[in-house]
Amino acid sequence: MQIRQPIRNIQDFLLSTYFADGLRITIGVLLPSLILAQFGMLKYGMTLSLGALCVSVVDTPGPMVHRRNAMLVTTVLIFVFSILTGLTNKNHYFIAALLAASSFIFSMFYIYGVRAASVGTAVLLIIVLSIDDIRPWQDVIRHSFLVLAGSVWYTGLSYFVYRLRPFRLLQQSLSDSIWEVAEFLREKAKFYHQNNNYDKTYADLLQLQVSVHEKQDAVRELLFRTREIVRDSSPEGRFLLLVFVDMVDLFEQVMSTYYNYQQLHEQFDKAGILKDYEMAIKRISYALDDIAFALKSGGKPTLSKRLLIEIDRLKIRINQLEQENTDQKYSTIGIIALKNIEVNIENILARVKTIYSYFKIRTSKDIRQADVDKDKFITRQKFDFDLFKDNLTYSSSTFRHSLRVTVVMMLGFIVAEILNFSHSYWILLTILVISKPGFSLTKERNYQRLIGTTIGAFVGMGVLTYIDDRHTLFIILLICMIGSYSFQRKNYVVSVLFMTPYILILFDFLGMGSIALARERIYDTFIGSGIALLASYSLFPTWEHEKLKEAMISILKANKAYYEQVARLYFEKNYNRTDYKLARKEVYVSTANLASLFQRMFSEPKSKQLFIKEVHQFTTLNHLLSSYIATLSLYNKEHEFTFDNFDALKPMSGNTDYLFDMTIENLNLSKTTTDNVPLIRISDTGLMIKKGEDLVPEQFDLIQKVAYDLYKLSAKIKI
Repeated sequence: MQIRQPIRNIQDFLLSTYFADGLRITIGVLLPSLILAQFGMLKYGMTLSLGALCVSVVDTPGPMVHRRNAMLVTTVLIFVFSILTGLTNKNHYFIAALLAASSFIFSMFYIYGVRAASVGTAVLLIIVLSIDDIRPWQDVIRHSFLVLAGSVWYTGLSYFVYRLRPFRLLQQSLSDSIWEVAEFLREKAKFYHQNNNYDKTYADLLQLQVSVHEKQDAVRELLFRTREIVRDSSPEGRFLLLVFVDMVDLFEQVMSTYYNYQQLHEQFDKAGILKDYEMAIKRISYALDDIAFALKSGGKPTLSKRLLIEIDRLKIRINQLEQENTDQKYSTIGIIALKNIEVNIENILARVKTIYSYFKIRTSKDIRQADVDKDKFITRQKFDFDLFKDNLTYSSSTFRHSLRVTVVMMLGFIVAEILNFSHSYWILLTILVISKPGFSLTKERNYQRLIGTTIGAFVGMGVLTYIDDRHTLFIILLICMIGSYSFQRKNYVVSVLFMTPYILILFDFLGMGSIALARERIYDTFIGSGIALLASYSLFPTWEHEKLKEAMISILKANKAYYEQVARLYFEKNYNRTDYKLARKEVYVSTANLASLFQRMFSEPKSKQLFIKEVHQFTTLNHLLSSYIATLSLYNKEHEFTFDNFDALKPMSGNTDYLFDMTIENLNLSKTTTDNVPLIRISDTGLMIKKGEDLVPEQFDLIQKVAYDLYKLSAKIKI
């Protein structure tokens, strides 16, 4: 078994978007203070750094046009609200009114997407940090213009870094998405391991599928909204698009390999052949790792000879097993299943070889253009006021979230005023970063914040107690800044763990104490966390089961559309490949949404975990369904058939569509009973087939049976 070397892990991280983000934000925030400190103007430098810090909140991976627009909007808003806060913070009532109104309005930005929500967070951040900063109005104006200058500086820096290497973010994001597919493959290989825990592996696969979708969606946005690629003016752009398109097709092949693994183990464990399958699949995953690393590092991957030997060995083993099966020790269906899996592994390997071949022509101007209708694969977000007005209702989860944030921010403000700590804004900061639209997300972020702050505070106190050298402290400060900003999207606990020593050392440099400051930060964090968590449970709460019906109906509609597109491969000569790919994408999106929603339900109180067993079964059946549909698609593309005409299967296909419609109707109307819908058997089609060998009819039958199971299950879920 190959083990990823620690050096490769470190290299992966240093070449990742996470580290690149951490480095860029650290330079953007720290440099103004460092430069102006040399001229005795550290106070002005800190204000510039504050502007840069606020704008960096919205500078998350995505198309540069979105990042640039978000940073420019944020620059204007933080300038305006810096002035408003500075002019009103002398009066508790005025500043409270401004804080309440801003908390509600900017929390509503969630309806426009995550990046818009981060714009709101950045504005609330400047308000919170300016609440206690009371100064004459002339200083307020000067301070606000310095914040403006700092935000413009960071926006310019970010755009300059992008223009230096416009494809870098896309290379990193594509690399991350390929690595997630490799992880998915490694997890799937566990099905071939003896005495495997199938339920755990299946649950882990669902979570990995969510990750794969998120990464692929991020790459898709970058690919189809990056000007250089849309215009097809660069070989690198065409190369990256080719790799991505093939990786999405490869993932569909990986998704299609689903069998009754328990039966396979019962038959073939003694033969030991399943270990060879496990190793072959893992070897392919390591080949994908090499592709992912080559994309980040700029190198050319080399296909491992051990992988090719492993696949050849597998073919020899299965042929030997078939030849030795003269006494029918193993069932014919079992042998055929193994051969089908081996064929699929070969097909996946062929796709991997194709991707490897692209690296040889990466810089060639003759590299072909991928056939993709880019406009159809991107989702456009409208920023209209009507959407805002439509969500001003209690039935909107975003509206309830905004009300909750407004109340808890006001509670935090009152508690901070009563306690009169020297850095009481930390309570509001904690509430701001912890408060999320759902209970489970708030709870998770709460624990992460508490653990990271507590451990980080002790680390910071230890550093300040035992290290006096200012140069050493500055190096530690630099490391902590980079660590904090690098891990803020990857691992929030680690990010906060780095952040707390960085803040303590920074305040020590400014001569504002250390040990007492650490104690105060822990107190404020616990107070803010407690307020936010209690509010998420008791104040206009949003529970995941409220979104269940919509998510379940969405995945059924997506699988139905996917099935209809695949069925056309068999029943229609004129076929639109783009519609097929769009349907497949929607399946991935809806599967990821339902799987992540189901996972979040486990973090909620038991009383809110409605129909947890049935929802788990529903999620599992839908994953099985999409795997079977993907298999049916691959049979058309990569297998030879016994039949020239599949019209006899149309009644079965039509019945499957009918079952989808009835299941959706049951969920919509919350029906408690189901009608007796008969299944159309293969024997009813009139086709003369040989069981286990005529794959296409059997696959249509399998899909119909899963659709029937979903139909029966829909009566048990009363949402």
